[in-house]
Amino acid sequence: MRGRRASRVSIAGVLCFTPGDRSRLLYRLRLWHGRKGERRGFTWAEYRDLIVATHNQLHAPMVWIRDNPNVHEAHGLVEFIDANRDWPRVVHLPSYTPDLNPTEEVWSLLKRSLADFAAADLDHLVRVVKRKLKKIQYQPDVPDGCLAQTGMTLTTTP
Repeated sequence: MRGRRASRVSIAGVLCFTPGDRSRLLYRLRLWHGRKGERRGFTWAEYRDLIVATHNQLHAPMVWIRDNPNVHEAHGLVEFIDANRDWPRVVHLPSYTPDLNPTEEVWSLLKRSLADFAAADLDHLVRVVKRKLKKIQYQPDVPDGCLAQTGMTLTTTP
């Protein structure tokens, strides 16, 4: 954005892969306007709500491959996962391994598509980010490519 740099957009996202079904990208945006006392990043409760919304949309158990932000270790989120062991199976990625997280590939694609973009204000940035994420959502081959980039597959070997 031009001028004032006190605003920012944070994104939490989930890539959903189901054998025989199209890939999905679900996400939430969080805006920070630079106001005193306003929280910059996502809370553990917002991550929990994204996990629940994903589960409700998929109507199926899920494997949550989680990376290492501190908020993923928050007591409330750990308690939520422990209390619901029947449907979110959690796989922890080692530290400093973004190449194993297919969602990181999506963020990389998004950032590259915004490389020469100068937003007039925060609302303009949000509109453009949403439009670019929607393009990714409607092109299931893009998330599939992000999964392939990690070397992971949807099949398991006995």
